[in-house]
Amino acid sequence: MQFGFSIVGLVMLAMLFIPNIAWGRNQPLGYSELARRESAAMRMLERIGQVAVTASALIFACPQGYALPWLWWLIAAFALMLFYEIAWARYFRDERELGDMYAPLGFIPLPLATLPVAAFIFYGIWQQSPITVIAAIILGIGHIGIHSQHSRDLKL
Repeated sequence: MQFGFSIVGLVMLAMLFIPNIAWGRNQPLGYSELARRESAAMRMLERIGQVAVTASALIFACPQGYALPWLWWLIAAFALMLFYEIAWARYFRDERELGDMYAPLGFIPLPLATLPVAAFIFYGIWQQSPITVIAAIILGIGHIGIHSQHSRDLKL
């Protein structure tokens, strides 16, 4: 783990933020009601994880660069983010109903929550940054927890 700006982290974050910004401008009907019932603890963990993942993804450079076998972790992280983009494309292509946000992508449950968390865990391993890995785990506890609760509330 070493300090330095990470262009790879910037690309990963762009893949994360761009569809979320588009979604935020046109949230599905009923989402605000679900959000009001979120656990305050889960919301806090999600927010802490969001800030920590964003910062650590940008400020830690990968000390070994693109050398094998470490490169496989980065490839896996990008593959998960590509599946994340596919899940968003499916959502935006369809009718954008609330339940569509929580529909599995093949065998992947809650893909809009699980895929980016797993991707940033793999990215943190590639960076050799325990801080990024821990931040992604904290994010995952909150974000996946919230999505799981929403899915249960919708009885999906």
